[in-house]
Amino acid sequence: MELRHLRYFTTVAAEGSFSRAAEKLNIAQPPLSRQVQQLEEELGVLLLDRRRPLTLTEAGRYLFEQGRQVLQRVDEMKAMTQRIAKGMVLQFNIGFVASTLYDALPELIRRFRIMVPGADIQLLEMTTIEQVAALKDGRIDVGFGRLRFEDASLVRTVIREERLCLAVPIDHPLAATEGKLCLRQTIGEPLIIYPKSPRPSYADQVLSFYREVGVEPNVSIEARELQTALGLVASGGGLCVVPASVRRLGRDDIRFLDLDEPTLSTPIIMSHRGSDSSTLLKQFVTLVRNPD
Repeated sequence: MELRHLRYFTTVAAEGSFSRAAEKLNIAQPPLSRQVQQLEEELGVLLLDRRRPLTLTEAGRYLFEQGRQVLQRVDEMKAMTQRIAKGMVLQFNIGFVASTLYDALPELIRRFRIMVPGADIQLLEMTTIEQVAALKDGRIDVGFGRLRFEDASLVRTVIREERLCLAVPIDHPLAATEGKLCLRQTIGEPLIIYPKSPRPSYADQVLSFYREVGVEPNVSIEARELQTALGLVASGGGLCVVPASVRRLGRDDIRFLDLDEPTLSTPIIMSHRGSDSSTLLKQFVTLVRNPD
């Protein structure tokens, strides 16, 4: 299906007339009719009931609604691309793992927006592994993740180490624990880890935390993402080790317990291309390293 065919069809549908659509598109009516017919033949469905008045079939109504959205998005992409090429827009894309949103990242981005008011700043949720590919492809300019690894093409800076806590159902016996909890006290308890994929990920960090203290984790569920994992905890599906900043969610159906494991923490790591010398990136990195 070509965009030209989609544009012709949606114009005919919107105008309710081949003649008015042809005039609007500045083409003759016979070739317009042929183009719409070609689209119907390609899809193998009838899109228009050509009896007077011209009406849409059920399939035609669906394609009309979806087609308008696609064409609107294409027009927006075209306009933005032209504006960027003319230097009218400074675009900066930030990749992040969900749990970093509960730490200092929102405030950093708020201050960055104030610093560069003319920039178009986009936030894209993705795992650390997905961020690496996105950085190399140029789809994001900087990423915030939690996995440690070396890559010669990327500059990686540990912003800080974050303490961990244990999320337990509010009615679980462990929820009555006073003070800090050791992972050994959770032996045999079902464990919920996230994300399920792609791996390696924060899930593998959690599994290593257990093994470091000599506990074999009893993984019951691998959740797709953090919010799902917390929902499963609240439902009684198991326990979940999360960064301490997740407490800011303020859930009243979960108890977050401090862990008495001083050697266990999870980093927040900023990554960007080593070859990137853009002004926006320099400003952002400076802000991250000197937040005051």
